[in-house]
Amino acid sequence: MRHIGAIQTLVTPAEFDPEPTAAELDAIDREMPLIAAEVDLLDAQIMTLDRPASELDERRIRRARNRVMAARRDLTNRATTALTGGAA
Repeated sequence: MRHIGAIQTLVTPAEFDPEPTAAELDAIDREMPLIAAEVDLLDAQIMTLDRPASELDERRIRRARNRVMAARRDLTNRATTALTGGAA
């Protein structure tokens, strides 16, 4: 029986570091309010999957959507301010 070996070199480097870089961690920290707001919205939506949504559930979902929109707005404004160097 003949041994079949790889002819090409490895595609991935041998020294792969799976840890996030400092820049990636900073980006996650900046986006954390949005991530938390999206998790809250998802929790509110999951609560209504197995039963009809009550008035309280509808308010909870609406408030969670508003928090997501506010977090997205704040994140976008911070990114725009950082790129332009301040308010015009």
